Amino acid sequence: MSAEYTCLVVEDSPMMRQLLVFALSRVKNLRVTEADDGVDGLRKLAAGRFDIILTDINMPIMDGLKLVKRVRSDPMHKDTPVIIITTEGAAEDRKRAIELGANAYITKPIQAPQVIAKVKELLKIVP
Repeated sequence: MSAEYTCLVVEDSPMMRQLLVFALSRVKNLRVTEADDGVDGLRKLAAGRFDIILTDINMPIMDGLKLVKRVRSDPMHKDTPVIIITTEGAAEDRKRAIELGANAYITKPIQAPQVIAKVKELLKIVP
């Protein structure tokens, strides 16, 4: 029997969210939940348990860095892998995201194989 995984995608751009969800649909046994921004993401995290979180940095209301900080202080999700997906390619942003507890950082434009490989790596899904 295969394992069942859950993923939360937090992205304010509907088109980018759709691209991520489409890419993640190629990961077997992965159920994806979508959130519009950090606050929506926190609401969804409070309602259930997730195995991995993908989040953008630049979002209205609550950005991805604040979300990572909140996730790391949440006892239920403090160890959940977080992948930052953003247009910010600066080394400073990458360093800040990793310092806050993000596990990986992917720069847009995203490449589906890269996203899939990183999710599988962090969830320890063997091909």
